Amino acid sequence: FFYSYIKKFYNETWERRYGFSVDESTLTLLWSITVSIFAIGGLVGAIIVTPIVKFFGRKRTLLLNNLFAVTAALLMSLSLLAGSFEMLILGRIIMGVDAGISLSALPMYLSEISPKEIRGSLGQVTAIFICIGVFTGQVLGLPEIFGQEPRWPYLFGAIIVPSLIQVVILPFLPESPRYLLLEKHNTSKAEKAFQTFLGKDDVSHEVEEVLAESRVQRNTKLVSILQLLRTHAVRWQVITVVVTMGCYQLCGLNAIWYYTNNIFSEAGINHETIPYVTLSTGAVETVAAVFSGLVIERLGRRPLLIGGFGLMVVFFAVLTVSLTLQKTVHWLPYLSIFCILAIIASFCIGPGGIPFVLTGEFFQQSQRPAAFMIAGTVNWLSNFAVGLLFPFIQAGLQTYCFLVFAAICLAGATYLFFVLPETKNKTFHEISQAFAKRNKVSLEMQEMNHYPGERKSSAEQESNFTSSVNNGETKKGIV
Repeated sequence: FFYSYIKKFYNETWERRYGFSVDESTLTLLWSITVSIFAIGGLVGAIIVTPIVKFFGRKRTLLLNNLFAVTAALLMSLSLLAGSFEMLILGRIIMGVDAGISLSALPMYLSEISPKEIRGSLGQVTAIFICIGVFTGQVLGLPEIFGQEPRWPYLFGAIIVPSLIQVVILPFLPESPRYLLLEKHNTSKAEKAFQTFLGKDDVSHEVEEVLAESRVQRNTKLVSILQLLRTHAVRWQVITVVVTMGCYQLCGLNAIWYYTNNIFSEAGINHETIPYVTLSTGAVETVAAVFSGLVIERLGRRPLLIGGFGLMVVFFAVLTVSLTLQKTVHWLPYLSIFCILAIIASFCIGPGGIPFVLTGEFFQQSQRPAAFMIAGTVNWLSNFAVGLLFPFIQAGLQTYCFLVFAAICLAGATYLFFVLPETKNKTFHEISQAFAKRNKVSLEMQEMNHYPGERKSSAEQESNFTSSVNNGETKKGIV
């Protein structure tokens, strides 16, 4: 119904300005721009996140990012009152920038503050709250709340609420201790951050573990995207991030949302009842994401990710059969509904959150911002491609379009089966070791390749490190 409301808003605005109704092709173009421009904003956010997190740090980046969210919410919520659909489109792209920054900075922050024993569970928080956001949006979109024509701008205005909550809470949380220690060389603040996050006074072991990561490079310098792509020691890590992020967007979940209302209608559900039934999809998403967060440290990343894609292949195949034959067998629409819920659950169990966790786990401190920029770029370009190409795929293949997504999920699962090592309970150094053989470099050469051109003799390294540590207020006992 939001499509019909916004379509009417665009048409009335056009007619008021130019004295005639907008033609259907122009209206479709405006709607397409409104939908796809979010991904363009997300791409911009993913590209600019590296210099921002370098200069401001992880926490302050997340804090300042709320300026984009609040600005976007005001533009979109006031667009009807101002009679300007341009404000809605501009708000969408600014909201995309906010999403692009947060989907890189937040997983980065979570991976750096997490003990290795719960790194996966805490990393899944991103996916869990995305699902909670979807479900909350569905609830707020009910006719009794904002799901009526005069009220639809308020749904965009509701974005301000979580932004204000974050602005109030985030200042009380410490900065990433790894960022403070390795990039700012401020050990006293890093120790305090570790003490706050871990709830204990003696954090010398955690500090030493982080310092061990950077022993081959005493002055951590951020690696550029080009340097990261040229580093042989992380070649397969980069490829794996590209594959998982690409499959994350291209696996067909957006297509499922496109078909949901039609499938519910085919099952005989009244049009007025569909918004309430649709709540089941958001609820399934949330429950599956929470389940994944609870079991990821027990089962591991690998089985959840591969299993999630594998289950999606099965249910996409069944959904294709049920949609193709549903007019001949009266109960098949209900099987289609089951398949939709099963595909959503399969996605949220693994592919929905683990790609962000892996991006934070695969790379050393100096490589992480560039890695998240690559992951974010692939994520948003794939998102844009789905929005642009899916209508043509659907028009050409009809119900068989889901076989395309089944093939993508199968390819992703196959690649991960042969390439992805298990990363649970492993340090960043141990994960690098797991990839060393596939990257065809010895461990010593791998450490040198992490920081090309900066390898020095052991004596010179120790001298430089002692100097930099003293400047950073590091205690000799910790070293």
